[in-house]
Amino acid sequence: MATDTGSRFDGDDLRIGLGLDDPRRLGRGALGVVGFVLLWYAASLTQPAYVLPSPVAVADAFAEELASGTMTTALWSSVRHWIPGTFVGTTLGVAAGVAFSWSGLLDDVTAPLVRTLRPVPPLALIGFAIAWFGINDAGAAFIIAVGAFWINYYASYGAVEGVSEDLLDVGRTLGVRGGLDMVRSIVLPASLPGILTGVRTGLGRCWMLVVASEIFGVPGVGREILRASNNLLVDTVIAYILVLSLMYLLVDVAFRAVQQRVLAWQA
Repeated sequence: MATDTGSRFDGDDLRIGLGLDDPRRLGRGALGVVGFVLLWYAASLTQPAYVLPSPVAVADAFAEELASGTMTTALWSSVRHWIPGTFVGTTLGVAAGVAFSWSGLLDDVTAPLVRTLRPVPPLALIGFAIAWFGINDAGAAFIIAVGAFWINYYASYGAVEGVSEDLLDVGRTLGVRGGLDMVRSIVLPASLPGILTGVRTGLGRCWMLVVASEIFGVPGVGREILRASNNLLVDTVIAYILVLSLMYLLVDVAFRAVQQRVLAWQA
């Protein structure tokens, strides 16, 4: 019997995205979080607040930053950097990874350049970001895009490279002709799980890069973390780190639900 794999999302997709499909695992995860907070609280009793603030102090700092409007303003600025940077870097990374892995000529031509540029961390490109875009949103988005590009490039390259030759032979037998037709009909569907894994990894990594992209003065969560660090406000630093963690969690839950629906054919 055929299985309905329509594009409409339902409650099951949301439950899987939230991890509610396995109550036992969810319970163990909640127990781990509670245990970590208790251990954190116990450790904070032995340290000065500027070294390790308690969970209560962090919660107070979180509420204070939120009530003042500073947190929401910083978060909105970071979202404006994260969205275009992640979108551009992901799109270019996936496209380049698929193209260079499929085409031996493109791979040979670009391999030396790729191996030269790949070890360069996005943080090292801050000078270029300032020179090319200035101290503004575009410069921050550029840093994020660079990080997203390499994650998705290698994930897509490896996924296409791993497509079985037997599968390509089946496509030829069924009448698939031409490189573009083979990529569209056989290669992309077969490599999609690996590509989406790279996209999911990149979405989270880009939230980490938000901090790096804003330390040269661009408004956002990263600048607030730097400001608090310079003033030894460790509780505020942790509060903003939690903001990044919550944003990653929301994005990951949503993408996991989408991934489950797109890859429903694997079930």
